[in-house]
Amino acid sequence: MAFSRLTLILGVLLANGSIARSEVLHVSPEPLATVPQARQYRSINAAAAVIKPGDVVQIHTGVYREQVYIPTSGTQANPIRFQAAPAANVIVTGADRLLDWKKEGEEGENIFSTPWPHRLLTWAGDHTYPKDPYHELIGRSEQVFVDYYPLQQVLKREQLGRGTFWVDLQNKRLWVWASNNAKLGPSVAGDPPVEASVRPLLWQQEGDYIQVRGIRFRYAANQAQGGAANFKGRAAVVEDCIFERTNSVGASFGGTDAVIRRCIFQDNGQLGWSAYKAHNLFMTGCLTRHNNTKNFSRSWEAGGNKIAMSRGVVIEKSRFEDNRGVGLWFDIGLENTTVRNCLFANNENVGLFYEIAYGLHAHDNVVIGNGFASYGGAWGASGGISLASAPGCIIERNLIVANKEGFQFREHLRSTPRIDDPPGTAHHPIWNANEIIRNNVIAYNRDAQVWAWFETGDARYWPVGLQAAMGYKPGTQNGLLDNANDYKAKDRQGVPPGLSLEKLNFRFSNNVLTPGDNGALWNWGLPWTNQKRFYTDLNEVRRELKIDEGSVVAPFVFADYHTRDFRVPANNIALKMNAYPRGEVPGVLLGILEPTVRHGESRE
Repeated sequence: MAFSRLTLILGVLLANGSIARSEVLHVSPEPLATVPQARQYRSINAAAAVIKPGDVVQIHTGVYREQVYIPTSGTQANPIRFQAAPAANVIVTGADRLLDWKKEGEEGENIFSTPWPHRLLTWAGDHTYPKDPYHELIGRSEQVFVDYYPLQQVLKREQLGRGTFWVDLQNKRLWVWASNNAKLGPSVAGDPPVEASVRPLLWQQEGDYIQVRGIRFRYAANQAQGGAANFKGRAAVVEDCIFERTNSVGASFGGTDAVIRRCIFQDNGQLGWSAYKAHNLFMTGCLTRHNNTKNFSRSWEAGGNKIAMSRGVVIEKSRFEDNRGVGLWFDIGLENTTVRNCLFANNENVGLFYEIAYGLHAHDNVVIGNGFASYGGAWGASGGISLASAPGCIIERNLIVANKEGFQFREHLRSTPRIDDPPGTAHHPIWNANEIIRNNVIAYNRDAQVWAWFETGDARYWPVGLQAAMGYKPGTQNGLLDNANDYKAKDRQGVPPGLSLEKLNFRFSNNVLTPGDNGALWNWGLPWTNQKRFYTDLNEVRRELKIDEGSVVAPFVFADYHTRDFRVPANNIALKMNAYPRGEVPGVLLGILEPTVRHGESRE
């Protein structure tokens, strides 16, 4: 009786998934001598088709030229795991090897062609997206790599040169000329490997509670704004993966409660990663660098990332470096975001950009060297940290040093959907208000330590006492500028009348401001209009704008910028004012410098 009862209980538990009947499935291109044949698979997709909660898919060294689809869900107690085997080098690629070559061209021109039956972006006119003159070539999805180096695409046969390729769609052939003029073909000894991207998608994860670890994703032929690897299910965990050299976006996150640890997003054509409705996304210890290699428009969507319509995102202890565009970009409808202990370094546009969104708490970050390669249209997004139509933010204990500009406000007449809006709801007007910028070091930024860029056609960013002097119509605090563009009434629909700087509730306090050699301190307004004030005296800022309390203009002394050594003496002004980051930031040195010890002396 006792045995039968136990059997019944175990059966119920197994049926409910409380005890996982899990197994380890092995994936390898070649047979494994140490694993039973029944548990071996030659492709990741084959294993994905039979997994169940609690299973582990162990992927052995190999190049997997496939598109993986995972519809099955694990459970919270029994997640499904796809992981590289110990010490394995696992690559999931969107490229195929090309071997069937025909010699083309003149004598001395090692131009070769091969059959090309593939059609990418068939839904888009001229196979490009977005369709405009700027993106005519950039927006295509073909990629060719010779000896693992990318070639540049051209649109005509006569444009071919060394290091380029051309897709002849009419005759279904691909033409290639290696940059080193190498001969191509399997019959030539020492031929460089030639690969071309043929799969737009590498990894489609629909199931919940799936964990992925140790995989390198590369060479997808994905379109602009489309992820090469898509993680859509709930509670995805992605660890120690690399997303690189995809045509567009390395990875896309669309499920709730995702965790991304120690991943690298690098050298992707448009963005390192993107996210949409990824509530409670948690990213830690990641590196996003060298993205937008194809030169997509920075004002559209390009650089490190783009994330929208997500609540409760936390990004910490991560690095955003050398991206061709924005480093970390939040855009449209986000709520309750935290960015902490991150490094933003040498991105072409702004390091941290929070736009048309609510409630950023950015603290204890290091923001250096951003904004110097900004392009037209990037005004107000070419410095360290920029808040653009983003109310309710707190910016504190950040080092914002040696950027084109330091801290920025940016403002147009904007509106946004809200996360919980039902379909068809009108967008909500949104503007900077209720901002707290406190206890930061804002130092040695080239054009200004603080700059407010606003183009709204009304007087909201000036105190009442300055509005007339700025050219606004007397007696109408929201009157149009006499020399402004004619903003229509609908452009300001939903914006309360009579706004002024006092009502916006901007609070600067206890910041350390250090101008550079040109003395640039605090700019308020657009430089190409008469509605501007450029300040070199903090007391004048307080007297006219009345938005700062307790900040100081003082030298910020630290060890060495070029080695990213931001350790400071024990008597540093930033420490005294609680304006120095707490905790560690990857890629830089923080802390207190020990007193200099002369040769022969003891520290005791």
